[in-house]
Amino acid sequence: MTMNLFNQFLSPLFLGVPLLAIALITPWIFFPEPSTRWLNNRLLLTQNWLMSVFMLQTFQPMNIKGHTWAFLLTALFMLLISLNLLGLLPYTFTPTTQLSLNMAFALPLWLATVITGFRNSSTHVLAHLLPEGTPTLLIPILVIIETISLFIRPLALGVRLTANLTAGHLLIQLVSMATFFLTSFFLPAAFLTLTLLFFLTILEIAVAVIQAYVFILLLSLYLQENI
Repeated sequence: MTMNLFNQFLSPLFLGVPLLAIALITPWIFFPEPSTRWLNNRLLLTQNWLMSVFMLQTFQPMNIKGHTWAFLLTALFMLLISLNLLGLLPYTFTPTTQLSLNMAFALPLWLATVITGFRNSSTHVLAHLLPEGTPTLLIPILVIIETISLFIRPLALGVRLTANLTAGHLLIQLVSMATFFLTSFFLPAAFLTLTLLFFLTILEIAVAVIQAYVFILLLSLYLQENI
């Protein structure tokens, strides 16, 4: 039973070849290409509006140096939100439920923000490890704690995204199985679980969008500390 539940998170294979690469490339097919026309269609207008709102909310608190990351973080946000939402469709696979993939996103970008901080102002970055006015006896302990919290940031980014999506998929799987079995025994209970499944699906769509935004928002906060 447990193996069947967690089999949905295994990377699918076809003739022994992992399909993870195809799952990562597929979302880009659904994004319309920019047009040179004076008037765009509704899909392009909606996409441009969403990207403008996202960039305004994310990069407005930053200085000009942080704006050079706009293209990278916007592209990553669009990729994450697409992977999360497409994974909710039947007979699909969600790559962002894999911790290894999320860490592959989180670790290099976090490291890039740290390197950027040391390159621009190493004194300012090191000052975050020791708050001003700390008693002398607490200095070694606080330095160790702040150092651990600094290095645990990429792990927190990857685990947060993986855990939230995995929990939602498991809940949907359990409720859908309960609905399937109750249809042949007790229809009123099956109707209740079906209603619960509908609201869980709406909640999971919201979680897919929010977790993609939180991932990028935390990266932007780390970047803001180092520029």
